[in-house]
Amino acid sequence: MTGARRLLAINNYFYRRGGAESVFLDQIDLFAAAGWDVVPFAMEHPDNLPSQWSDYFVSEIEYGRTLGPITKARQAAKIIFSLEARRKIRALIGRVQPSVAHAHNVYHHISPSIFDVLKAEGVPVVMTAHDLKLICPAYKMLSRGEVCERCRGGRIHNVLLRRCVKDSAVVSGLVLLETLVHRSFGLYRDTLDCLIAPSRFYRDKLVEWGWDASRIAYIPNFIDAEQFTPWCHEGNYFVYAGRLAPEKGLATLVRAAALARQRLILVGSGPEEAALRQLAFELDADVVFAGYMGKPELKQLIGESRALVLASEWYENAPISVLEAYALGRPVIGTRIGGIPELIVHNKTGVLVEPGNVGMLAEALAGMAKLPRASRNRLGAAGRDWVLREFSPDKYRDRTMQLYETVVH
Repeated sequence: MTGARRLLAINNYFYRRGGAESVFLDQIDLFAAAGWDVVPFAMEHPDNLPSQWSDYFVSEIEYGRTLGPITKARQAAKIIFSLEARRKIRALIGRVQPSVAHAHNVYHHISPSIFDVLKAEGVPVVMTAHDLKLICPAYKMLSRGEVCERCRGGRIHNVLLRRCVKDSAVVSGLVLLETLVHRSFGLYRDTLDCLIAPSRFYRDKLVEWGWDASRIAYIPNFIDAEQFTPWCHEGNYFVYAGRLAPEKGLATLVRAAALARQRLILVGSGPEEAALRQLAFELDADVVFAGYMGKPELKQLIGESRALVLASEWYENAPISVLEAYALGRPVIGTRIGGIPELIVHNKTGVLVEPGNVGMLAEALAGMAKLPRASRNRLGAAGRDWVLREFSPDKYRDRTMQLYETVVH
């Protein structure tokens, strides 16, 4: 790319809300540090970071508020196809003339209605697939608590039939309508120059469901391990950090912790918290519910743990929490599902177990606890070394810039 390199970075939210937002904001910092002029495009929100480009952001859509039927109908239309987002991004393109656009999460807020505007204006577009929304209307390939691939081959009516979204016929019906509109207009398939899959599993799943393999690039997430210092002290507990949701396999984890007689700290909140508390009480399990934790406290908690545990029972993509645990010099116990096995070298950086298998997970917890501390440190050190080599900011920037070069030329 010659001349001024200008990146149009697109995501619904412009603050650290979740994993996708962290990747989006870290990438902005990374490219700005490399001399790029980075222009964000997002939705207005009271928690947003300040930006000189915020006048171009689309109006906020926030769910869960009490709204009248007309407002609700307007919001539903915007969720599916936002004319405001098209108008604003066209004005922004005219002002900044981006070399390339990189989208992250756009559905339900900005909407993919912006993509054919970018295409018409000659701006190459890449998008990171942080979830499976492009092939599964309900994002997660999860229905009634189990992995589900019923929508394959265009059978997307299943999302309504099985009420896959919030167990609601209304919301699932809206998502079905959204998917039908987006697919009939080719808003993703005909406009994106390339998709980025952060895990090989997601890349392969997208291809399996009909996406062209030549239009998908595998670029793993990154972390600046230099910003993480391994802790000297080690506690007598295992830790999980994230949303307390059924697909995370936390009921299995609580049962395994009780069986192995190991102390477990769950950080975060979510819909399953009450049920998990009840389960821990019934099993007399040594489980601490730590709630929300700030980054410094969380780093220390993970850094002083025996290991981080990911007991997921759905198609996880490429959890950054694994890379963070390694950066802190801690091993990881994870399930063989989705992209997790790509991030754990069994008995080298951690341990892999089958999802939903209480006995196997209990064995892994007890086995990890029995190891001499030096052996656990060795596993964590191998993970940290791997992160420094393969998941560094430099590696991510080089891989992504190479992709930008390809789509621009």
